[in-house]
Amino acid sequence: MMNYTVTKNNKMVAIGLMVLGILSIAYGFSTGDTTRSWANLLVSNFYFMAIGLGATFFLAVQYVAEVGWSVQIKRVWMAMGQYLPFAGLFMILIFAFGHHDLYAWTHPENYDKTSEHYDAILDGKSGYLNMTFYFIRLVLYAVIWAGFAFLLRRESLKEDEVGGYTHYHKASRLSAIFLVLFAVSSSTSAWDILMSVDAHWFSTLFGWYTFAGLFVTTMTVTTMIVLYLKRKGYLPNVNDNHIHDLGKFMFAFSIFWTYLWFSQFMLIWYANLPEEVVYFMQRQGHYKPLFIANLVINFAVPFIVLMTRDAKRMNGLLTFVGCVIVAGHWLDVYIMVMPGTVGEHGAIGIQEIGTPCFFAGLFMWVVFHKLASAPLIPKNHPMLKESYYHHI
Repeated sequence: MMNYTVTKNNKMVAIGLMVLGILSIAYGFSTGDTTRSWANLLVSNFYFMAIGLGATFFLAVQYVAEVGWSVQIKRVWMAMGQYLPFAGLFMILIFAFGHHDLYAWTHPENYDKTSEHYDAILDGKSGYLNMTFYFIRLVLYAVIWAGFAFLLRRESLKEDEVGGYTHYHKASRLSAIFLVLFAVSSSTSAWDILMSVDAHWFSTLFGWYTFAGLFVTTMTVTTMIVLYLKRKGYLPNVNDNHIHDLGKFMFAFSIFWTYLWFSQFMLIWYANLPEEVVYFMQRQGHYKPLFIANLVINFAVPFIVLMTRDAKRMNGLLTFVGCVIVAGHWLDVYIMVMPGTVGEHGAIGIQEIGTPCFFAGLFMWVVFHKLASAPLIPKNHPMLKESYYHHI
């Protein structure tokens, strides 16, 4: 089985992005606007963490549903999932050192009934939104997500060595457990990390909405990595039908994300309740151009460009739309975080461009080295032949 080799260019690009990111983060803190710096760190870390989590989720779905077509791509999702320990650690550090700038509910004066800043709404939520319980949840998310990503990859590598069905069935059982935990933790983490930035506001669709963005970004990054590997001569048996399936996921979940975006917006707009509409009023003021661009980029572009069957089989077109979707869903997370943290002081500048570079470089470094540390194709997978002859 063919192994991937990390090239000098891979390393240089990853290191270059990380250096650029570190410089821009340092510049951000040197300006004295710590709230904007922490908010940028939160946006970019959550974004790349979601990609690693989405990869582990879809890998688990492949095991539980006994999917055959995707066997040759599984090692890509396994490599993406190995980024989760880094993302989990960064999320804990960002909260530990930046909570005062990011989350109003962490301010003690909001709970002091003698203070002029006393907030009865936050006081009512303090049973869930408190520092101790929040830290515990962040640690649990990191341990559960990174732990299952590690275990699933370990079982697959053992399957390479000994063959048989033992490790495949064990991976299937682990996947079933993970999917149950994911169903709960993907929503609660979205409430904790993103929705609690606007602690007064709530939406019952928020978990699903965040999941949709997470999933379409994961499938887009997967497609771009697979196309890159094919261009370099790897994955010779991944054919146009596999690429077509990945393109269908990019198209379908862009529509699903739009459906949830519209559902959340329309219900809140129609009900017109003050405690709900304030969320969108913030985003339609100072952030209105980006708010509109978010919908256009993440819905109109993939919907129009990827509508036909042929478009989903054109590697250049998929790469172009992939770049648009990757940028668009980073913007979606940006729109979720910035109005609630920096208010009307948000802008796209050096920090907003540079900070994601650090996380992108680290993500590339981890994924490429994990791809290189094991055969790209799981050689003893029971459904490998089905994947070779996949045709739609």
